[in-house]
Amino acid sequence: MPLLLEMMLKEEYRMHVNYSSRTIFLALPMFICFIAFGMGISLTQLERNISIQELLTLTHVGIFLYGLSVGAFGFLGKTYIERRYGKTNYLINMPALLPLSFKRTFLGMYFRDVIFYIFLVLLPALLGLLLAAPIAHFSVISIGGVFVGTLLSFLIGVSFSFAVSVVYTRSVKAFMFVAFAFIALVIGYGVFDLYSIEFLLPALAFQLSLPPLTVAYGSAAFYFVICIVVIVAFTALATLSVRESINGGKSRFKNVYPRYYDRFAFARSYQALIAKEFVDLIRSGTIGKMVFSFVAPLVFLSFSTWYVNYGLAIPVGFNTVFYAAMVGFFGVLLYSWLTNVDLSDYYETLPVTVPKVIKSKLLTFSFLTVGISTAFVLAIAIINGEMQLLWLALPVLYVTSTYMVVATAYLTGLSPNSFLFNPEVLVKFAVVSVLPDLGLTILSFSLSSMNVAAVLGIALVLGILLISTFLFFRGIEEKWARTSFP
Repeated sequence: MPLLLEMMLKEEYRMHVNYSSRTIFLALPMFICFIAFGMGISLTQLERNISIQELLTLTHVGIFLYGLSVGAFGFLGKTYIERRYGKTNYLINMPALLPLSFKRTFLGMYFRDVIFYIFLVLLPALLGLLLAAPIAHFSVISIGGVFVGTLLSFLIGVSFSFAVSVVYTRSVKAFMFVAFAFIALVIGYGVFDLYSIEFLLPALAFQLSLPPLTVAYGSAAFYFVICIVVIVAFTALATLSVRESINGGKSRFKNVYPRYYDRFAFARSYQALIAKEFVDLIRSGTIGKMVFSFVAPLVFLSFSTWYVNYGLAIPVGFNTVFYAAMVGFFGVLLYSWLTNVDLSDYYETLPVTVPKVIKSKLLTFSFLTVGISTAFVLAIAIINGEMQLLWLALPVLYVTSTYMVVATAYLTGLSPNSFLFNPEVLVKFAVVSVLPDLGLTILSFSLSSMNVAAVLGIALVLGILLISTFLFFRGIEEKWARTSFP
């Protein structure tokens, strides 16, 4: 296992460096360290609006969600096995050639990503807080407790996602049962208040037993053991559930391409590419994964904001317009899925360009998201009794969604998952996403009294986003015209 793990870490590193450079890639931990340092020295100002306990709660929820996004090894491993990658291949495929087991290589993927992201993200964040400690007068013991607690939340998220994704490869019905059971647990906390959030995330209970909040080392030790048991249990379940003989299997599909080709006749020169995108989505089974990856964060967002408003009794004022903006920004997740449905290097043999394929994926994104996004915002408006805000919420949804996906496509092309590890691209992405997001969020909080200035402010932001969307869309042609398919 040590040799296999070492080789997998090298493989992951080379894959990321391939899309940028060694210098740029290694600059990412420095960037994260700088952000953590900035947040650390500004903590005093943050405490005027939110307590340390509330901030730690939101941090743990965010780290847990990050772990969920990292840990989908079952999905990725099966995809790597089923695909052919020309001159290159992944170590996950080696059991077909070498005396290795798939259980061992999947477990290697788990340890690879845990180690990789701890060194890439969590340790630089720890270093940033330690550097801020003398300025902000932090206790090193408290920082250590926060690091261990967030590490446990991350590992719980990774191991749970690992287990659920492997279950999906064995049985879609079992996957749906686990997914709905988890959502039911969240609803039990968020809607019915049947238990505290620590029941769902024991790492938070561990954190709340340590400085700077309190000193209860016995309770902390108890929850630490609970966290380790949960992590080991999910990891063992996932590893034992991996099939020892994994292959793409045999599938039969009807020739539905002509039907989709006719359906998208209005797309003109993009007709053939969009029809292909939909056929690929259906045959690969990606649509279900896309919907889950899009809806799940929205559900978590809903319960997180509910927790802030009601659980923490902080009258922030999240409303339908706020949710519409968040739905628009979460749409980037679906574009990421669209670029990973199939390999794109074979386009080199066809009379198409990179910009044209990018634009076809943007159109496909629009067709996929309009219905789901509209339904979610409509449901939020009904639940909150804010139907009077729909006239503003829907334009916010459509504009932010279009702006974010076009900006992402302009910055990352057909490889968003790789280029976002480039610090230069990440900084640009942060600027184009965070600034309008903050603007719409702040303005939406002023809508409870239908403040005319807030409405005009939102209209101004949407106008700027529309102009930016147009410029980004035009820029795709110039930026990516001379590049080859990845």
